[in-house]
Order: sequence, then C-alpha cells, then structure tokens
Amino acid sequence: MPTLQELAADLAAGRATSEQLVEECLARIADPDGEGERVYLEVDADGAREAARASDALRRARAEPSPYAGIPVSVKDLFDVRGQVTRAGSLALDGAPARSDATAVARLRRAGMVVLGRTNMTEFAFSGLGVNPHHGTPANPWDRGRGRIPGGSSSGAAVSVTDAMAHAGLGTDTGGSCRIPAALSGLVGFKPTQRRVPRDGVIPLSPTLDAVGVLARSVGCCAVLDAILAGDDPGSPQPLVRPPRLAVPQNYVLGDVDETVRAAFDRASTRLAAAGAELVAIELPALDRIPDMSSGGGFAAAEAFAWHADLIAARGSEYDPRILARISRGERQTARDLLDLQARRAELIDDVRAGLAGFDGFVCPTVPVVAPALDALV
Repeated sequence: MPTLQELAADLAAGRATSEQLVEECLARIADPDGEGERVYLEVDADGAREAARASDALRRARAEPSPYAGIPVSVKDLFDVRGQVTRAGSLALDGAPARSDATAVARLRRAGMVVLGRTNMTEFAFSGLGVNPHHGTPANPWDRGRGRIPGGSSSGAAVSVTDAMAHAGLGTDTGGSCRIPAALSGLVGFKPTQRRVPRDGVIPLSPTLDAVGVLARSVGCCAVLDAILAGDDPGSPQPLVRPPRLAVPQNYVLGDVDETVRAAFDRASTRLAAAGAELVAIELPALDRIPDMSSGGGFAAAEAFAWHADLIAARGSEYDPRILARISRGERQTARDLLDLQARRAELIDDVRAGLAGFDGFVCPTVPVVAPALDALV
C-alpha cells in the first residue's frame, strides 16, 4: 500500500485526487465484510467529502498548504474534534461536543489532511491488548480467520491503516499504545519525546507518560506526520550523516521473546548491520527494575484514578470491568508511593542514560510474542 510520500507524488502529478482517495477509504469503511464497523466509532463522511473537494480546488489553484494536503487520516477517539463528542472508547462519557479541535488535529488539518472519523480504542487507553467490549474489537489483519487481537490502545487506528480505511492514524502512546498495535499488525508506530506535540484536547491516561503519536506504513511516513504535529516543515526525511551506533540490550527485553519474534528481530538486526549500522550487545541492568516499579500500578493507575474518581463514583458500572480494576489500583496508592515512584524513575533515567553513553540509540523487539488469539483473552 502507498506511503504518504507516494500519495503526495500522485496528487501532485494528477494521478489521484483527494476526492478519489477519500471515496476509496469510505468504501472500505462501509464494506459489510470488512472491519469498518469495529474500527470507526464515528465517520464524518460528509465533512471528509467537503474537505476533499476543497483540497482538490486548492491544488488546482496551486495553493495547497502542504504536499500532503488531501490525504485522508483517522483520529483516535481520545482527541477532541470540533462538533464531536470525545468518548475515549467508553460508554461513561457522553458530554457536549468539543468546541474546538485538539492542537494535534488542528495541525493535521492545517497541513490539508482530511479527517475521516474517530477510531475505536481500548477504553480510556488503559491496555495494550486493544479489546473493547462496548464497541467490538477490530480484528488484526494477520491471521484474520483465526481472530487475533489488534494491540492497543490505538487498535482502531492501526486497523484503519492496514485495511486502507485511512492512510495514517493519529493516536496516543503512554506505555506502547501506538507501538504495540503497529508491531502486532505490520505497521510503524512512533512515540515522540513527550513535550514535542501539545496534548491539549486529549483525554489523559497518565500526564507523566502520555504522548501524542502516529501509526503509518513506513518510518518515512511517521517522520512526515511527526513534523506536521510538532509544527515543523514536513519535508522529506533526511538521511543520516553517518551510520548509527546502536546498543542491543541482552537483558529484560530479549529474555522472554518467542521464536517468531526473535527470528524477526534477528532479521531486522541483520538488515541494520548491512545498511552500515554498528550493533553492540550490552547489558543494561536498569531495565530489570521496571517490573517492580510498576507492580503497584505505577504512574498510570495513580494518575488515572485522580482523573476518573468522580466519574467512577457516578458511572463506574458502565466501565469495562478490566479497565475499572486497573484504574482502581490507583486508589490504594499513597502520596508516599507516588513520590517514591518519581524518585525511582529519575534514577532509572539517569542509569539508562549512563548505560547508553556513546550510542545513538538502542534496539529491541517491541513485543515479546505474536498477536494472541482474541478468544483466549475475552
């Protein structure tokens, strides 16, 4: 399927129009044999068509706001979109429609991208599985006959792209919510530095860890989207000036991977080395402390409960019980627990930074297993 750069070239050359791209996506969404009903919680077909016609008119006038103007994208149900209700994949939120777009959505529109609608997700973004009992769970494109989880929490965003119901997906990532569904479905997911993209107009899970991210078909696509969302020039990604030196931690991240994931990781490592990257096996002991740090619920439970306490008191019976249980762990955390967690996190950051001194980054599998079967988890 085409990358954003290929779509931009087709639009510029007149081989495609925005209206054509939008109609193709809408047809995939409406296909009764497809996943559209489970992928999209709300489709703004009329608005998308109107935006596509306007985009084509601007391009004919050589006034398109960016090379990517007219490309249809999806938006996770965690973002405010003007005139729509933000429900976060839940039944417990049914307030007034948003008066304005979240900054991330506004920046996509400013670049001329066409918002098709709101995508399904794990309720309140609190799980990496992508299961949603309220609205159904989109099926992973891999081994669809068996029925496997899409990964979460940006589940609908991922399947909207794999099934050509959009050409990119706007999501969020706290502990893997873009990266996990991307890894499980053959896409690229990107979580930027947290402060790079404004988070106003986005329902929080953990303000300490939340970031606005993207899911798309290539690293280049994610680079373009990240530039747009950060307010930078979305030009073509530039090549590295020198081959990177990359650490490969041998502990924690490689400890429990299954054979399929290990084989895929080894193939990727071989390709990186063939392209000139220097891969160095190291031990990074600080990583082994992560499970214990999260054992009491971590930042996500503490900060989520602070946001949800009143809503749970009023409408807790409407929550997915699994999500309610995760959030409710925060009620048992004390101020001392949270302060201790903040101190341990600072130590972890310092130790990882020291362990990676001299490297440009580190590489590891995103997930330890292939996508599990859905019927084993519901």
